[in-house]
Amino acid sequence: MTNKIPFLVLLLISITAFSQTKKIKALVGGTLIDGYGAEPIDNSVILVEGEKIKAVGTITTLEIPDHAEIISTEGMTVLPGLWDMHVHTMINGHADYAYWDKTYPPLLKDVIMPSSAEQLLMAGVTSARDLGAPLEESIAVRDAINNGDIPGATLYVSGPFIQKKPYPGTEDFRWGVNGPEDARKKIKKLVSAGVDVVKLIDQDKMSMEELSAIVDEAHKNELKVVAHGHRPDEIRRGLMVGADCFEHTGLSSAPRYPDDIMGMIRERTADMSSGPLYWCPTVEGLYNYEYTRDNPEVLDNDSWHRGLPDSVVTDIKNSIKHPDRLPYFQLTPVRKPTLKTKIQQLLDAGVVLMIGTDSGIPMKFHSQSTWNELDVWVNEFGIDPMYAIRAATYWPSLWMGVSDEVGTVTPGKYADIIAVKGDVLRYISLLQDVDIVIKHGKQYK
Repeated sequence: MTNKIPFLVLLLISITAFSQTKKIKALVGGTLIDGYGAEPIDNSVILVEGEKIKAVGTITTLEIPDHAEIISTEGMTVLPGLWDMHVHTMINGHADYAYWDKTYPPLLKDVIMPSSAEQLLMAGVTSARDLGAPLEESIAVRDAINNGDIPGATLYVSGPFIQKKPYPGTEDFRWGVNGPEDARKKIKKLVSAGVDVVKLIDQDKMSMEELSAIVDEAHKNELKVVAHGHRPDEIRRGLMVGADCFEHTGLSSAPRYPDDIMGMIRERTADMSSGPLYWCPTVEGLYNYEYTRDNPEVLDNDSWHRGLPDSVVTDIKNSIKHPDRLPYFQLTPVRKPTLKTKIQQLLDAGVVLMIGTDSGIPMKFHSQSTWNELDVWVNEFGIDPMYAIRAATYWPSLWMGVSDEVGTVTPGKYADIIAVKGDVLRYISLLQDVDIVIKHGKQYK
């Protein structure tokens, strides 16, 4: 027996050493867009060890370990995992909010929100900002993903919307404020629960004292504030109190942002002591509505069924049977022509745009929205594809305060990496079918 012990020990050591060596993955041969905006790297090699990126180079500059798992990326564009900075995991394309909010709260934590997060991941979205959902469910789903209990994009959650008064029946995920002290109390409750960001809407309905209390309390606790930019006074007041990011391009059909607002934005972007001013225009749902209305077969893509019971899938399908009749979109054809102008105004004023989609709104599915947003930016609005990619990788990670961990393909950061066949800088719509998805070193697709 004693003679066998050393042999068994050696065998265990050998097996352990071999398994550790096998933990290294090598993505070999692709054209790498690393997220920093420089020229892509041809014939790239990325070594992934465990959850992290170990080294980045080319087939001529970086030696591949003998026992590495080779993942060929020949003929592919390799890039950081995408971010979507405006999603709603609690909804999934259903056209009747009142019905959804009444029917599905019992399924949010265990079915709806996990399904949304996994759909995002399989679409190449490895990180997302979830802006508006019940508090307990938001924290639970985020933590379950972070703990590896369920697959999904890494979520940065706001919990409930903060607004002047919640709409009837939405009090679980929309919190009203009644005076500055109540506003501070609500923010403290979010802080105590551990949210990652504060979502502020309808700020033009609040007093300036209430609004200042919300932003001040959030900033005091190192939380950034995301604010709606639908109405002119929402933007004016948000700028006055120092909101950190604005969402949407506005509900109105006015062709341009008012001159005084553009003056305020230029004044803010001129003061770089506060860092860049960020904005998520969330345009693709509006821009593509008429096409979807007239070509509803695009809704038949079953990628949005993942993780949902057949009964829920059928319910969603029935709610969007007649895209032309949805009240949500009746003004959209009038708003559509304003989108390009407003985005150009923001770009001209020095705003940093980020990819966000409002994913989950009627007919907008988590499995499709992000690539559609990128496609509209590049192919309809003429935005440089490298800018668009950085708006979905580098800038979101910086805004979220995690650029030392993700957002670029850099040694030491988490291996959040995607790859797609073809040249994404020439054909951005290739991102509709991502071939490889790696998150924290684990290959999901």
